[in-house]
Amino acid sequence: MDFRNRVVVVTGGASGLGEATVRNIVEKGGKAVILDLNDERGMKVVEELGTDQVLYVKTNVAEEAEVISALDQAVEKFGKITAAVNCAGISSPQKTFGRKGPFNLANFTNVVKVNLIGTFNVIRLAAERMSQNEPNKDGERGVIVNTASAAAFEGQIGQAAYSASKGGVVGMTLPIARDLAEYGIRVVTIAPGLFETPMLGKKSDEAKQILCNMVPFPKRLGLPSEYAQLVQTIIENPMLNGEVIRLDGALRMQPK
Repeated sequence: MDFRNRVVVVTGGASGLGEATVRNIVEKGGKAVILDLNDERGMKVVEELGTDQVLYVKTNVAEEAEVISALDQAVEKFGKITAAVNCAGISSPQKTFGRKGPFNLANFTNVVKVNLIGTFNVIRLAAERMSQNEPNKDGERGVIVNTASAAAFEGQIGQAAYSASKGGVVGMTLPIARDLAEYGIRVVTIAPGLFETPMLGKKSDEAKQILCNMVPFPKRLGLPSEYAQLVQTIIENPMLNGEVIRLDGALRMQPK
């Protein structure tokens, strides 16, 4: 698939996995639209890659009006949307009950709102725009790539909210792929393991080494560029649909 004809919306595209995805899209000749809340990082990426190739729109993915506005701006600038990659996500680790009392319900709700509801919000609204595209020779009009996590399957202690939100992303992948099949829109979810992202950025080198030792092979943290490479493969391979792909070096996380 020729990336020069691709216009890809990337949530959380100002940093981490999303930023790496944006950079790879532009490198391959495509255009990217960053939906994020980090103005400084978002504008920096635009400055580096060029306004002809990248658009940044400050967007809370869980807010309907903001996503509608962002997608409208994307279509106005680039003419269409051919793919959406959902990387926006947050974490709020806390035990269900512990010394600090019960899990803060507002925090749990916010994690689910951003990670799960925000992902679905972007999917449904991006799919509406993709359905208006001219189909290619396979009848394809668009591709949606979501980001879950190994925690969806083996959530660690303190990850109830995060695991619930990412488990929801896993669970809705196939039903949404079936919903959108008649429009020629594919849906695939990536479940990364331990990656070198801002979410792990505050951990010490010693703590990161402990995490690396949990991975069978390669015994290191994943690189955002490796996530971006898989996104590219998903977009290019028309038979990938309705699937959750673990990208984790055979990691199966321990309780803590």
